[in-house]
Amino acid sequence: METMTQLTPVSLTASAITELKRLMNEDGFDTTQRLRVGVKGGGCSGMTYVLGFDKPEPEDQTFEIEGISCVMNKSHGLYLYGMEIDWQGGLNSRGFTFSNPNASKTCGCGTSFAV
Repeated sequence: METMTQLTPVSLTASAITELKRLMNEDGFDTTQRLRVGVKGGGCSGMTYVLGFDKPEPEDQTFEIEGISCVMNKSHGLYLYGMEIDWQGGLNSRGFTFSNPNASKTCGCGTSFAV
C-alpha cells in the first residue's frame, strides 16, 4: 500500500469528520477497518460513490484526514481527486453528500455522477 503524505485526494468537512468519528467510537466498531472512499459503476448517471468502512487492499493508497485513516483504490483517484465529502444532519436531508469537481453531470440523488 502506498501512503500519501502530501495533499489528500479528497477532503472532509468538519461535520463529516464529527459524524465519522462518532461512528468510529460506537461499541463494536472494527478498528482494523479504514474509511473507504471510492466509486463503482451504476446509479442514475453511470457511477456511484462508495463511502464506508472496509479492510485495506494491496491496490489501495492510504491517507489520513484529522486522525481518520482512509483508503482508496489508486485507480479511483482519477474520478475523485479534489472531491469534498460533507455530512448533512437536517430533517429533510440527512447523510453524506459529495461535491466532486470532476463530475460532468450529477443526479438529484447526490450519489451518482458522470465524468
